[in-house]
Amino acid sequence: MMRRTLFKHTTSLVSKLSLPTLLANQFNFGKYVYNFEEGNAGMKYLLGGKGSNLCEMTNMNIPVPPGFILSVDACNQYQEDGGSLNKGIVKEYMKHLKTLEKKMGKKLGNSKDPLLVSVRSGAAISMPGMMDTVLNLGMNDKSVEGIGRLTDNPRFAWDSYRRFIQMFGDVVMGIEPKYFETELDKIKEEKGVEHDTDLHSADLQNVVVAFKGVIQEQVGT
Repeated sequence: MMRRTLFKHTTSLVSKLSLPTLLANQFNFGKYVYNFEEGNAGMKYLLGGKGSNLCEMTNMNIPVPPGFILSVDACNQYQEDGGSLNKGIVKEYMKHLKTLEKKMGKKLGNSKDPLLVSVRSGAAISMPGMMDTVLNLGMNDKSVEGIGRLTDNPRFAWDSYRRFIQMFGDVVMGIEPKYFETELDKIKEEKGVEHDTDLHSADLQNVVVAFKGVIQEQVGT
């Protein structure tokens, strides 16, 4: 709850500063999503400090992995719409996702060669309590198999998947980490091991099932 409250405070603070930035950046009213190539360091009140600096580094031809930013205006609109993304934002986001997939030569959720992305929060003014990073977005029951084949390491793939589920459950769904840790400890006890690294691929598949059960029980989906 504290994390979400602070996030709202951050976006509220930035929203007061976003209008002058919009006016200074070619009147991009109605635009919510920006590729790294579309921004610069002067747009931090619209794209956040982290996002605008990624844009600036991209403009300097520093080898930054491709990506895009949902702007402060998108966040404000989300709040105004009662915590839901309107169709316009979703359409714009999907367009940028397709561009990212084309750049990388991979598709999100693909079973053979999946695209994985990181989701990081940011604001013009750094504050404690911002949302944590979500890594390996794109992992699912199909793409985990592809990662296992590409790396020739199924254990690595399933370990990444179970970590993603716990991270997403915590950061996005607000589930306390202790529920996931309890299930993990149960499986380690059943296998007679002390450390996570002692679990094999099949064990981690069971962890994934257990973690999904936690989400089902706590959130109902």
